[in-house]
Amino acid sequence: MAVAAAEAVQFIGMPEGRIPLAEATAYLATAAKSNAAYLAIDKAIADVRGGRAGSIPLHLRDAHYAGAAKLGHGRGYVYPHDTEVGVARQQYLPDPLRGVRYYEPTPRGAERDIRTRLDKIRRILGSED
Repeated sequence: MAVAAAEAVQFIGMPEGRIPLAEATAYLATAAKSNAAYLAIDKAIADVRGGRAGSIPLHLRDAHYAGAAKLGHGRGYVYPHDTEVGVARQQYLPDPLRGVRYYEPTPRGAERDIRTRLDKIRRILGSED
């Protein structure tokens, strides 16, 4: 929104540019606030820096090169788009991070919808991961 307003000012100039700037200001000032994504990325970075990242599960590793199959790369991978509900029951995080949740959306704004979707996915998978 803010970038679009700045681009509009560049395109149409002032004084007309004050209108998209005012609209962007009102939108940003009244938007639901959350630092959930910021906290999630910081937690993930801390795990990587702390050496807790682990190895990518074999079924998620690149299987498109000679010798990959011999290493077990890609074996057992389930393509989520091929499932009835678009969600695949398979491990995505490395073993040391199984069960770790980084992003916890708030019950405000657009994150409320994201939380609803995550809850539905977790029910489909029958897990809390």
